[in-house]
Amino acid sequence: MNEDQRTRPSTSQPTSEEPPRKRSRTTSFSDGLPSSSRNSPTLNIESSESARELKCSSFADDVVQTPLEESPQNKSSALSQRGESWAVKCSQDGSTSLDSNNNSTHLYIYQRQEYDEGMFFYSTTLPVDESLSESLRSAALLYNVGQSHVCRGKYTEARRWFELALIRVTLDTRHPEASMSRVRIYHNLGHCYYRLGKNDEAMKAYRKALSQVRDRRLGDLHSAACLNCIGVLMFHNESADSSKAVSLFKETLKIFSAHKGEESKEVATVLNNIGRVCYLDGQYDEALQLYTKALSIRRMQLGEGSIDVAATICNKGQTHHQKGQLDLAMACYDEFLKLAPTHLGSSHRDIAIIYKCMAEIHHERGEREKARSMYEEALQAGRKALGNFHPELASTLNKLGNLYYELHDLETALKYYSEGLKVEQVVLEAGHPHVIVTLLNIAQIHRHRGNFSGALIKYGEVHALQLKTHGPNSREVANTLSSMGLMQYQLNSYSSAFDFYQEALRIQRDHFGTDDHADIASTLNSIGLVLFNQGVYALAKGCFTDSLRIRRKLLGPDHRDVAILWYNIATIYLETGEDEFAIKLYKETLRVERAALGEKHHDVILTLQHLGLVHQQRGELDEALKYFSEALEIERTTEGNDRVAVAKLLNLVGNIHLQRANVDDMMVCYTEASRIYRESAQQNDTLVIAGYNFYGLSKQHPPAAPIA
Repeated sequence: MNEDQRTRPSTSQPTSEEPPRKRSRTTSFSDGLPSSSRNSPTLNIESSESARELKCSSFADDVVQTPLEESPQNKSSALSQRGESWAVKCSQDGSTSLDSNNNSTHLYIYQRQEYDEGMFFYSTTLPVDESLSESLRSAALLYNVGQSHVCRGKYTEARRWFELALIRVTLDTRHPEASMSRVRIYHNLGHCYYRLGKNDEAMKAYRKALSQVRDRRLGDLHSAACLNCIGVLMFHNESADSSKAVSLFKETLKIFSAHKGEESKEVATVLNNIGRVCYLDGQYDEALQLYTKALSIRRMQLGEGSIDVAATICNKGQTHHQKGQLDLAMACYDEFLKLAPTHLGSSHRDIAIIYKCMAEIHHERGEREKARSMYEEALQAGRKALGNFHPELASTLNKLGNLYYELHDLETALKYYSEGLKVEQVVLEAGHPHVIVTLLNIAQIHRHRGNFSGALIKYGEVHALQLKTHGPNSREVANTLSSMGLMQYQLNSYSSAFDFYQEALRIQRDHFGTDDHADIASTLNSIGLVLFNQGVYALAKGCFTDSLRIRRKLLGPDHRDVAILWYNIATIYLETGEDEFAIKLYKETLRVERAALGEKHHDVILTLQHLGLVHQQRGELDEALKYFSEALEIERTTEGNDRVAVAKLLNLVGNIHLQRANVDDMMVCYTEASRIYRESAQQNDTLVIAGYNFYGLSKQHPPAAPIA
């Protein structure tokens, strides 16, 4: 099943709280340590892991907890896509298995034989007529043996008998049946090669059959049979022009309609084939029309219980799924599951895929328990049908990992990601994008749990693969270097972090050819963070200023990511004792945050708190009280407010009252803060008393002395 693609949001980079990557609809990241980490006047930390495919919302801090998915396309089951979700190795009889004689992990396409694509047009045996020449009689016998092997799914054996039949039939060039016999043999050879995943050889055989039909003028019907097969092979060739396949199918459709009737099963098969091409080209409305017409004919010609009826129902479901019509998609999937097990058994690859599709619908609806149950069903059916090492198994394992991540069960999520990785490393090439994505998901789990060393190791593995697959100067490599830099930063290895960020910046500048790009702005900010922590304030401020210029140019003056840079520059001034400049820039931070995020956003509260702290440190208690009180009022009135955050702000306001000797107001604040702390029962949540002139206070108000 193809994986979905989503939207591309903020230009800033991923936070240290960023979730693992979802193999999903295209997205990008936003970054920056979450604002909640700004509990004192320190830098708002922002990583420079640049825009990779990640699902997030439009604001830099509101990262949706959904990991990255593997594939650029989402809901496309085995019934309607090219080959299958990932090409898998085949044994010579066409069944799915690893090729033990091939050291390469390149995977061949497994073609399903259960569904009618029109590839087996000549399926009957030939009569051994006494009127035929000896060579044609022997060819007919050999051909019939080949057909018996086809019926048993032994395509390699069948191919050998068809080749022997071809040798015999070429000995007779005069008999009128010789040409038609060659067409049948070439057609069946093409079918065998197709089932064995040897599509180039299949194409040659079908083209030879078509050439025989045209040269000998054997009729349009035989020509249509060949054209359809060539179209199907083009459909399965991802590098081929899909319009050529459609052109061949339409020519086939015209002939079949004229010779077989517009409501024939052959017409239904070609309509279904055209629908599959439209589906993969994103023409979902056209695909639905074609599938609906094909389904109507198939029901009439084949009956409700036909496996080909089930296949077209499933294809309709996939198309509804892509269009976001989840109820219609689910109805189709349910109907498929009522029909298909009778023909395929309960533990079949496509049964497993549809369980996974249904799980995804529950997942998208937020019905996580139903999704979990369906993913487990898909996993169980997939293991029985495909064994323990197959790309479909890896996909389902990773989806379960995504689900458990969203449930905040990181240990179980890591377990499923790790299992999925083991499968992918067996069945996919080392540098396959899915392997890289799974490694990134595992790295993100380690990162989220604070295991920065473990995350660094996984990012290192990703880096090694990307060097081989993308080259040393690719954007992907730069992104991973930035992630490695962030991990070193979190480990306080500032020199190593600086080296990684510098190399990432060099690659990004070469790649984009300009400094005016969001990735470069984020990397400059990250380098500034490293320099700040090394005490190199002038250079740090230069990096922040350059990043600010780029973001203002790209995003405008009133964007949340611009506010981050104002905040960081303000903190530089605060550290160097230039309080007036710091206050000015913190106020600009506050203005931008209010414009970008609204009056009641968490970042606004934190910036108000920082302004209060700066004024408190300067002894400007009226200003400090104003900012603390405003922050407290917003926090109290914010929906779903953090009670502990309210307590901390009450604590800060109480300290100001303490410094001003306003004992009654102080006690009101301290009492409420203490009550909230007791109710929260969280470690490290205790009242912090800080103020001036405690001695004077104890003289004037003896009862308050123990508090002081």
